[in-house]
Amino acid sequence: MPNIKSAVKRVKTNDKRRLLNASQKSALRTAVKAADAALANNEVDNAKGAVALASKKLDKAVTKGLIHKNAAARKKSRLAQKLNALLAQA
Repeated sequence: MPNIKSAVKRVKTNDKRRLLNASQKSALRTAVKAADAALANNEVDNAKGAVALASKKLDKAVTKGLIHKNAAARKKSRLAQKLNALLAQA
């Protein structure tokens, strides 16, 4: 543990941010997996909502610096492609 006051504060804030980032990343992954599951099960109505929610969470994660903007764009694009294929099939 550091002895310098500013270093002590930095350790505390880093721990807080790490926990917050971990929970937000977990929620993001859960939303993306839910969208993938809905798309895999050919549930059109559930898939639309799940993809919209996943896209929103991906955009929010970019603004918070959790993931790179290109990674979010890639994931959103792949979800949209799967959704469009499902809609064309239905």
